[in-house]
Amino acid sequence: MRIIAALCICLFLMQPLAASAAPKKDRSYYENRGEIVWEVNTDEKVIALTFDDGPHPKYTAQVLELLKQYDAKATFFVVGNKIQLYPDVLEQTAREGHEIANHTYSHAYIGRNTNIKKELNTTEDLIVGKTGQRSQLFRPPGGFYNERLVSVVKDEGYKMIMWSWQLDTKDWDTPGVNRIVNTVLKNAKNGNIVLFHDYIEGPTQTIAALKIILPELKNRGYKLITVSELLGYNKAIPAKIH
Repeated sequence: MRIIAALCICLFLMQPLAASAAPKKDRSYYENRGEIVWEVNTDEKVIALTFDDGPHPKYTAQVLELLKQYDAKATFFVVGNKIQLYPDVLEQTAREGHEIANHTYSHAYIGRNTNIKKELNTTEDLIVGKTGQRSQLFRPPGGFYNERLVSVVKDEGYKMIMWSWQLDTKDWDTPGVNRIVNTVLKNAKNGNIVLFHDYIEGPTQTIAALKIILPELKNRGYKLITVSELLGYNKAIPAKIH
């Protein structure tokens, strides 16, 4: 009986050790495994601008015109149901050399009952059908993710892309042009990924903000590139968590 009791005590004491040995699946866990990217670690003056939720029948074209004016390329995380409404805008975006990436079909926040593969594949079919190109990147709506989503996205051949935490402009909430501008210009660093939205319900402040942000970033010597191009600059050392 004493031997059995001793074994039970040993097993009980070992439980916390086993639990503590399990990796904490936070940003650094997925970042170090290369499964999710928030930014890249580079000494080069490169930044990726990203635009979510489009295409938009009016605003996307205005964004494209400004990008062309300042010799900038960007990545557009598009929503499938918007592609169906505005296919010509998507075609223009791809034709002008910007990167098209997957942002689900319905902009669904990924939950237990979400059909992730359907959200991805339906949008992908639309992207390929309108541009002839397959997207390589995926961004979850709202930036919400879990282990199941990470696994499915990886199995479907995508790299999951977030954004630099300090560079969420929150332009969808119309916080004011100055606030959008200051968010970017006060925090921009090498290897960052900036989050904008080209599809916004109602009036947008993004266009006015870009008219200030783009020339200033160029003046500071930054090259504005797509996310896929940015990934090519990533150094072996994991990016520092801010």
